[in-house]
Amino acid sequence: MGETVMDYVKLGKTGIEVSRLCFGGLVIGPLQSNLSVDEGSDVIAKAFEMGVNFIDTAELYGTYAHIREAVRKSGKDVVIATKSYAYSAQGAEESLEKARKELDRDVIDIFLMHEQESRLTLRGHREAFEYYISQKEKGRIRAVGVSTHNVEVVEACATMPGIDVIHPLVNKAGLGIGDGTVDDMLAAVKKCYDNGIGIYSMKPLGGGNLLNSFEECLKFVMDIPYIHSIAMGMQSIEEVIMNICIFNGQEVPSEVKEALRKRSRRLHIDYWCEGCGNCVERCKQKALRIHDGKAVVEQGKCVLCGYCSSVCPQFAIKIC
Repeated sequence: MGETVMDYVKLGKTGIEVSRLCFGGLVIGPLQSNLSVDEGSDVIAKAFEMGVNFIDTAELYGTYAHIREAVRKSGKDVVIATKSYAYSAQGAEESLEKARKELDRDVIDIFLMHEQESRLTLRGHREAFEYYISQKEKGRIRAVGVSTHNVEVVEACATMPGIDVIHPLVNKAGLGIGDGTVDDMLAAVKKCYDNGIGIYSMKPLGGGNLLNSFEECLKFVMDIPYIHSIAMGMQSIEEVIMNICIFNGQEVPSEVKEALRKRSRRLHIDYWCEGCGNCVERCKQKALRIHDGKAVVEQGKCVLCGYCSSVCPQFAIKIC
């Protein structure tokens, strides 16, 4: 593999320069792969060493220690985006101080209100949002914004004063969009882009459910001119190398392809499953059932088709 040459772009009007590939930090932590700090930081550090300078995380993910150690190992100066569910000023302050302390950074590059669902939830988080704005004015945060799976929120953010960055869900199939189609989402994202808001998208592979059309789905998002950066979860060094090669237009080494081909995958049900039973009805393999109010999977029966995720209203089903 030759020298990697990563593309970098300015994240809207923020002036923050980020790599086109953003490291999605969720899969490293206890909610999914549960890698140790040493193991997880090795994976992240490899991405930093190969030119990725942007990582997305959240207070919920439990990966601050992994990122801090990866920065130490790599010696790289990187852009960190984090998120919090805080809705009050006090909660927002606690979240910001936790991030500053555990990431060992005086300034957090991007601080987002996590998983906003509607204009109503934006209003409900107004106090926290105003706190983040005040901390931006004091130089403790460089940019403020929201993450969301919903078109309504993106549309609201297009004209909402103080929004610097949005982190929307975008994939070819529209998997996980809560209130519309992928075309609806892209139209709303473009409005934000046209107004100078930085855009870095999530879930280009629909939480792993679109792996069977990996290249097609990744190309779809990479070809959208009004998305600055794309966050992708990576849980091994081989995945890091593969994704960086693809983003750089380089051939993926054969040994990396082989290692990934041999890697086992599994269906993962996130903790926020509400036990609606839609997935159980959809599964022709009878691999899913409801137990104690949550969906559970019998891995021996699951064929990883991902069809169950298409009927999950909570986007709680992933392949990892």
